[in-house]
Amino acid sequence: MSENPTPESLAKQIAQSAGVHRTEDGQVDVLRTVGGWRGILESLVPGLVFLVVFTVTQQLNPSLIASLAIAAVFTVARLVQKTPVTQAVAGLAGVVVCALVARTTGEARDYYVPGFFTNVGYAVALIISILAKWPIMGVVLGFIRGEGTHWRQDPQRMRSYKAATWIVVGLFVARLAVQVPLYFANMIEALGAARLIMGIPLYAVALWLAWLISRPVPESENDDEAIDLIHPKS
Repeated sequence: MSENPTPESLAKQIAQSAGVHRTEDGQVDVLRTVGGWRGILESLVPGLVFLVVFTVTQQLNPSLIASLAIAAVFTVARLVQKTPVTQAVAGLAGVVVCALVARTTGEARDYYVPGFFTNVGYAVALIISILAKWPIMGVVLGFIRGEGTHWRQDPQRMRSYKAATWIVVGLFVARLAVQVPLYFANMIEALGAARLIMGIPLYAVALWLAWLISRPVPESENDDEAIDLIHPKS
């Protein structure tokens, strides 16, 4: 009979499955975390192809077919090369869902609707993690930094990781704040461009900022601050 998972074991599983990596010098490896250049292309190109084809033809079906085709090519290429297919398959599945929604309604703008629900879901999950005092960025980055879950006993580290998680929440909220009005205004080209710009590129920026804002303060800096308080510089 297996033991019930503890909060610490669940946190470790979440951290390991998050796919966040760090470089040899201990910094967050943003490029590798987003899948490298290949992963970036697999994430961006299907949406870019949909946008370009629709802008040129103003036809939904050719745009969907082109987007699905390029996503399928990426997946097949990984299968042939026997490289990990998780990101490509996830990308293909996402394109399929978007295509099905748009094809069902007959509206090109509905290609972007699933992304709205995804952003809402992530934002809500992150906010819940903050309220539960298990901020997701602390769970993920804490294990990368070798802190495990011990940071939860340090009020300063807790505040840092909450702030880092709020940064990522801000990413999802910003996406919705910009893209939802474009959707209702039926500005499909602008919506597609916003989706591309606020996708992987903005996520990479948010991840880097979350890493920076949550970095531990070296003890020497704390000591210097304490000395300054006792003996203020003239």
